[in-house]
Amino acid sequence: MTANGPNGAPEARFDRIVLVFNPCKPGMTAKINELRRELSADTLELQVDLQPTEFAGHARDLARTVAATGSPLIVSVSGDGGYNEVINGVMDVPGSKAVCTVVAAGNANDHHRSKPARPLPDAVRDQPVRHIDLLRITFGEEQQVQVHYAHSYIGFGLTPLMAIGIENGGKGKILELLSVARTLSHLSPFEIVRADGAIARFDSLILANISRMAKYGTVSESAAPDDGRFEVVTLPHSGRWKMALMTLRAVTLGLGNQPSVSSYAFSTRDAVPCQIDGEVRHLPADTHVLVESVKSALAVL
Repeated sequence: MTANGPNGAPEARFDRIVLVFNPCKPGMTAKINELRRELSADTLELQVDLQPTEFAGHARDLARTVAATGSPLIVSVSGDGGYNEVINGVMDVPGSKAVCTVVAAGNANDHHRSKPARPLPDAVRDQPVRHIDLLRITFGEEQQVQVHYAHSYIGFGLTPLMAIGIENGGKGKILELLSVARTLSHLSPFEIVRADGAIARFDSLILANISRMAKYGTVSESAAPDDGRFEVVTLPHSGRWKMALMTLRAVTLGLGNQPSVSSYAFSTRDAVPCQIDGEVRHLPADTHVLVESVKSALAVL
């Protein structure tokens, strides 16, 4: 639980462990009790605090408060959406010494799959803290501007619509596949205006900081979460057959290497759904969007 400081003397990496979780999720009480028992047995010198959420967005508030003092390890026991709230709470505190990690407990756990697979007590004891990039999305202008961070991906068009379809259609592999098929049949293309004034028409646009999205397959072979860049995966509007073939290729062979950039800017010509690490929101027409890679923004375990 210690590491050598600049003068060679041991120093604690964390001053406490904080578990952030939704207590209403089925099986969560047993999962939290087991985690707390394992952590308390393996890291006797560290206090383990529980921070249950009470409403949507509460994890961000809790993480912001926790990140403001000391050097906590904040563990989001959640899926991608819950972890997104936690990392945004930490990013709300400039200069925070908090370290983040996630224990999979949701329908979508893409970020958890992208990190080293180790039991949490082992990672707390001796896994090095590293820094990963975040995607920062800024939309709107002047007084209406909003800023949000993503740990894994930001998708427009097909990706969020598939998420909505899966959520409405129920969980389970067969139900999810049926939901995806229904989503493809109702998909409408959307148009954006790039920074150079060019107009592009897409069925799908994904800006990815990780290579694999569990619901959609391998979107890139070259994505790395700490290179200061993110991959741009586009599907220009070309009909449902090509879209279906792309989806099939993603879940089987993968889409191969994709172009990478450090920023991507455009304006929406149409209202378009946007998915940020599992959280779906709807952007109105004529919204200015800027996505940037913020290198080494987040300390993680």
